[in-house]
Amino acid sequence: MNTKLYTGNSSTQNITGLDFQPDWVWIKSRTSTHNNQTFDVLKGVQKSVVVNEAAVEITMTNGLTAFGTDGFTVGSDDQVNNSSQNYCSWNWKANGTGSANTDGDVTSTVSANTTSGFSIVKWDSTGTAGINIGHGLGQKPAMIIAKSTNISSTSWPVYHQSLGATKYLSLQATTASTTSATRWNNSEPTTTTFQTGSSGDIGGSDRTMIAYCFAEKPGYSKMGSYTGNGSSDGAMIYTGFKPAWVMIKRTDNAGNYWHIYDNKRSSSGGSNIIDDVLYPNRSDAEYSGDKLDIISNGIKFRSGNGDINASGGTYIYMAFGQSIVGSNNVPATAR
Repeated sequence: MNTKLYTGNSSTQNITGLDFQPDWVWIKSRTSTHNNQTFDVLKGVQKSVVVNEAAVEITMTNGLTAFGTDGFTVGSDDQVNNSSQNYCSWNWKANGTGSANTDGDVTSTVSANTTSGFSIVKWDSTGTAGINIGHGLGQKPAMIIAKSTNISSTSWPVYHQSLGATKYLSLQATTASTTSATRWNNSEPTTTTFQTGSSGDIGGSDRTMIAYCFAEKPGYSKMGSYTGNGSSDGAMIYTGFKPAWVMIKRTDNAGNYWHIYDNKRSSSGGSNIIDDVLYPNRSDAEYSGDKLDIISNGIKFRSGNGDINASGGTYIYMAFGQSIVGSNNVPATAR
């Protein structure tokens, strides 16, 4: 995973420097009110689903037009390449265009990177609860983000291991975690499959579904939970590596935004303090505030804001670092 910043030029632009070919690209304008646009190899180029809306896949002719060996190419669409704006892209490597997976009750198309614990899964839902979908990771996912790409008014249901399969969050919304059997069918994912419920968000008939699945890897990724203390001397979250990207959501209270931080954006003069926030559930420009401290082995909160550190509040997070994992599961520092 890598974060890449760039400045728009209202023309065609090659964005490079990732050191890999990305398979999922999430782009957000930092300086203007534009939607969170997501592109992946299974949907194909020019096909985006907006994270902060419950909408269908759209064709952006001048959006992301190519996946390259070291980045991607964007056209002139102002959502991804306006000359007056700065942009942030978050990029994950899966395993290319994908292949058929028959581990579940229906055949899914899966692009899986088992080394980094990330897969993209595409399937057609049947309208029946309790359908198993193969994810290709070879270990239990710690977090799953799903979306129907062809049916409007469907949300982004999120599974997180700290909440379990009896509850879900919605990536496009500020709702608290909700107890329901209709998203994950009250069934925990396995090393080969995850299960869908009867909700039209994930299990309705005639749905084309996409899911982004994440498994924890020592020294690289962590999906956990914490309790806030409401102080600028906040809780310390141990990840076992120096995070490069963090997403946080309060789960016990409605109205709190999802927050994304990364190590490429900060207005704190190059210190460990990260205070530039982008919101998955909103189209807002970048906001400076709600500080946290990126340290060598985790995160420490430097704000008592309720979105990230309310006293007694409960939160989930997903974090990625800048390290690689050897066959012995000992992390090695990467640049």
